[in-house]
Amino acid sequence: MTDSGQQVIEYLSKKGYSKTESMLRIESANQDVEGKQMSTKTEETGGVKYLRAFDFLPKDGRDFFDRYKSKFKNEHEDDVRALEPVSLPEHVQSNAVAKFYRENRYRVTISQVAFYNLVQFLESKQREGGAVIVGVIQSFLNVITLERAADDQYNLARLINRARATEDFPAEDEGIPGHNPGSANVERTAGSTVLTRLKLGPMPMETELMSDVRADLEQEDIKNPPLAGQDSLAQHFEQKIKREESEDAPTRTELQLPPSVARDVAMEVQKVKEDRDRFKIEDRSGGVGPGVSVTMFTFHNTHDSINCLDFSEDNLFVAAGMNESYIRVWSLDGKPLPSNNLDTTGLEPSPSRRLVGHSGPVYAVSFSPSIAITNSHSPSTISRHLLSSSADKSVRLWSLETWTCLVIYKGHDHPVWDVTWGPFGLYFLTGSLDRTSRLWRTDHIEDLRMFVGHDKDVDTVCFHPNSAYVFTGSSDKIVRMWAVANGYPVRMFTGHTGNVTSLACSPSGKLLASADETGTIILWDLGPGKLKKRMRGHGKGGVWSLSWSVESTVLASGGADGTVRIWDVNVPNDANGQGRVPGESGPGQKLDGNAAQMQGVTVAGAKKKGKDVVVTSDQISAFPTKRSPVYKVRFTRQNLVVAGGAYLP
Repeated sequence: MTDSGQQVIEYLSKKGYSKTESMLRIESANQDVEGKQMSTKTEETGGVKYLRAFDFLPKDGRDFFDRYKSKFKNEHEDDVRALEPVSLPEHVQSNAVAKFYRENRYRVTISQVAFYNLVQFLESKQREGGAVIVGVIQSFLNVITLERAADDQYNLARLINRARATEDFPAEDEGIPGHNPGSANVERTAGSTVLTRLKLGPMPMETELMSDVRADLEQEDIKNPPLAGQDSLAQHFEQKIKREESEDAPTRTELQLPPSVARDVAMEVQKVKEDRDRFKIEDRSGGVGPGVSVTMFTFHNTHDSINCLDFSEDNLFVAAGMNESYIRVWSLDGKPLPSNNLDTTGLEPSPSRRLVGHSGPVYAVSFSPSIAITNSHSPSTISRHLLSSSADKSVRLWSLETWTCLVIYKGHDHPVWDVTWGPFGLYFLTGSLDRTSRLWRTDHIEDLRMFVGHDKDVDTVCFHPNSAYVFTGSSDKIVRMWAVANGYPVRMFTGHTGNVTSLACSPSGKLLASADETGTIILWDLGPGKLKKRMRGHGKGGVWSLSWSVESTVLASGGADGTVRIWDVNVPNDANGQGRVPGESGPGQKLDGNAAQMQGVTVAGAKKKGKDVVVTSDQISAFPTKRSPVYKVRFTRQNLVVAGGAYLP
């Protein structure tokens, strides 16, 4: 006690203010009314009192860490692992993760009402540890309060539903400095970063190509007049052009696309025909989703040797990448595969062929863009090339006319996990264990762009429909969007709690779907760079393939749980699901994630008992297989779903 404090106490004693004197003595000694020592700083209230602040039970630091680490492990697994060895004050100074969290405030967004109620509660529990939590909030959190009306993400109903959810997902804008929702700017001083303006409209058609397509469509209308009440092909084409012209789009010169040829004209004409005559998926009516049909191709006697599948866009071929380092291609109609190779004239025609050349397991295959045309006088528009990537660090380009390898592309330092063609067939994209993604042109032996930024493997890649942007998904649980023209990152999406296993951009170019190994699918709004919603229903093991309907309103998914699922993109979900599988005719049986015997679904290699999978309300239907993990799903241009998998007894 200071001299001045002692003088005040003596004065109170002389005047007879005994109660005031005793209270001042207690406060001067940093004691409460019961004589217990009080802590005046947040740093002095660690260990046991931190634990008391959470559940008011005396525990030591290790028990505290072990008890509560599970609440943060899903989203911050690496950070939790790095903090586990910390047990002494000296460890805090030497541990980079601990220093990072202590030197930077963790941003949390909450509604004003919720924050007001939290503070009131902590003040009412001040003696039990509320003061400690208030000190933590003041010292280490950056709390941003919002009006509930400002963003429906923070309204009371959604907060309550989120609290009832079986999985605790952090808010999208939660994080430490350097995390700005949607932004690829990871500088700590970035603050409220202005997002890069994107050109998400479709690539404009060349003037000459447009004229040729219009002329061919008019000729087709004369030969085959439209039905009563149906638009002519020329009218449908004009309506489509008007819609596209109203959107901000890149130019063909930015991407250095080659001039169009007769094959391009034939493909565009056929696309207009299929677009007009497709099965149109309408919005839900009366809570029942659209009836989407799925054709499933199951491969038997594979002995778990198939790593990947792909269907050609002309619906003629399917290719499988094998663990034994080769590729096998089948004709979907069972007819012999065509060949222009004179060296094979002595062989009998076969509905399948084997492509040999890789020296390691084949992890991805991709057919070049194509479309089926029945007019024999038009140029051939079937798929002519196939790309494959392998553990041997290379990508190979195969001819489907001569069934030979044309080019070997080398550049990656480690196995190449994924490869995919661009929408126009000239460019292709790869992702690798070396943590990079690379952009290639078929007529260049070396890569054109290297996209660097992920901390772990780039497991899956895809193109934007206008080919001006590419997307990469990684084992670091982050999805990144890159500009093809300059190679710069333009968006970064965080929110997955597992390795990202599949990506698909909507035909409209406005939305991106990404899936991870936990079975969660997330939809992202590319313009503002925000999370649109989460969709759950798949069991654990990963969602391996995603595909959009032509209207960009329905999403198909397939994965390790042996189901193909159809999702309604426009219907919001309540983030907590109902634990039921809604079918086309209404709610169905509860689906068990490991052995859904009620539905006849058994996950390959899974145990017979497991935790129930929560299904969000935006699932339209689920198509179970017996024991066939689904490797590939694809919406055709006429809105039919084709899927493929291997039966694993």
